[in-house]
Amino acid sequence: MSNCILGKKIGMTQIFDESGRQTPVTVIEAGPCPIVAIQEKSIQIGFGDVREKSLSKPVLGIYKKAAVKPRKMLREVPKVSGGEYQIAQEIRVDMFNPGEKVDVIGISIGKGFQGGMKRWHWSGGPKTHGSTSHRRVGSIGSSTTPGRVIKGHHMPGHMGNIRVTVSGLKVVKVDRENNLLALKGAVPGHKNNFVLIRKTTKKSRQVIKPIIAEQKAEAGKKDAKKQASAKK
Repeated sequence: MSNCILGKKIGMTQIFDESGRQTPVTVIEAGPCPIVAIQEKSIQIGFGDVREKSLSKPVLGIYKKAAVKPRKMLREVPKVSGGEYQIAQEIRVDMFNPGEKVDVIGISIGKGFQGGMKRWHWSGGPKTHGSTSHRRVGSIGSSTTPGRVIKGHHMPGHMGNIRVTVSGLKVVKVDRENNLLALKGAVPGHKNNFVLIRKTTKKSRQVIKPIIAEQKAEAGKKDAKKQASAKK
């Protein structure tokens, strides 16, 4: 089975555990995503209801060939080695378990044209003593050498509305009946924004915390033995 699933951002809320600790979470409607096409190294999956007249004939042909109801989103995701795939097979939210780490890919909220202070977090110019350059760009290059503006210089411009990947989000809750996924933290995009959720590709995010916990436990045992021997 694939390690990726498509979903739609529902919004943010909070979850309380047994001890009463509050956790801010983003709720995502994830799947079910039918497999529409199988290729050598990847598969195509669909998600979301849509009217057939909203899709082009080439896209409709892909769904008709697979005998799958047309979906709003169609994305190509990599295969997992050793997995078995069949046309019309559904990828569901039960592929995730609470405590796992995932990466979420989506389009960030568009902010329009913004100045340098908002876009690049400039500190700004002097606030007093007659200065008129509180939020201006200021000097952007030297005169003789190099005699030009360096490529990539931070300037005002279009902000947001780009592909963003937020990695290492913790799965707090999985609602298999309602196809809902609760992730700790914020997810890119606005409400009802479509996202792709995948199991994190960074192994350290899944392994490093248990290792640190084991090291702390071993260090605690050694300290206890030292204290016991010192008392004797």
